[in-house]
Amino acid sequence: MQKWIAAARLRTLPLSFSSIIIGNALAYKQGIFSWSIAVLALLTTFFLQILSNYANDYGDFKNGADLSGRIGPQRAVQSGEISVSAMKNAIILFIFLCLVSGTMLLYFTFDGQFQARFWLFLGLGLTSIVAAYTYTAGKNPYGYAGLGDISVFLFFGLVGVIGSYYLQVKSVSVLVVTFATACGLLATGVLNINNIRDIESDSRAGKMTIPVRLGKSNAIKYHWFLLVSASILIFIGCYLLKKEFNFYYMIVPFLSFLRNGIQVSRLKNPDPMLKQLALSTFIFSLLLTMYIIK
Repeated sequence: MQKWIAAARLRTLPLSFSSIIIGNALAYKQGIFSWSIAVLALLTTFFLQILSNYANDYGDFKNGADLSGRIGPQRAVQSGEISVSAMKNAIILFIFLCLVSGTMLLYFTFDGQFQARFWLFLGLGLTSIVAAYTYTAGKNPYGYAGLGDISVFLFFGLVGVIGSYYLQVKSVSVLVVTFATACGLLATGVLNINNIRDIESDSRAGKMTIPVRLGKSNAIKYHWFLLVSASILIFIGCYLLKKEFNFYYMIVPFLSFLRNGIQVSRLKNPDPMLKQLALSTFIFSLLLTMYIIK
């Protein structure tokens, strides 16, 4: 069981939960909130994240990115701890769990009515499953073309926040889009750290991530852009939220983002800062929730 837990990379879960927490917190402020919808949204996200991590473990092994010289954490399939066939079965299981949980989420959201919005969100859910798998797995993984940043920005930011908010409130606002964009930028920052760490092994495997294309120096500048832009949007979002800004609530994540940028710039292997940024984003989502409902 321990090998499966390790392959699931639970340290990435706080990041995926952050967007759902923010979307539901903003919905709560509107006075329209269902615990059933919130819990099912978190559960579906949980299944999607593990599916993505298992597919990434499997896909990078099949496509040669998990070489012996790889700097990051040991991968389960590459190390032989989990067989290729066993990982395939796990991927199929989590695709099934995503479908069941996601369908239940939409059933509760739309009161069992199979209207146009139900099918629209079902299509979005299926797209999320396909995106989780084809990031590094399949014949033409889009992560190898450097499109992972766009996918993470969309699904961990816009879809996560706006989607979870819409399922509760059935509408969208500028405020929600602002926080969704900030969340997407921070999630992209986490991926960027991962890709900076893996520049050499990804380059050898033909995995043309943004850092491979830009080089480490420019990838660090790109990282600062993500962090600073997210921080500015958080500030704007807090202003739009209550027409005032209580810096007390955001000083911890802001300082964490600053530390992250400095350390990523300095460290030869920035891997420790991946978890730090993911947790900082999660803390931001919790503090923002407190700020919203107080």
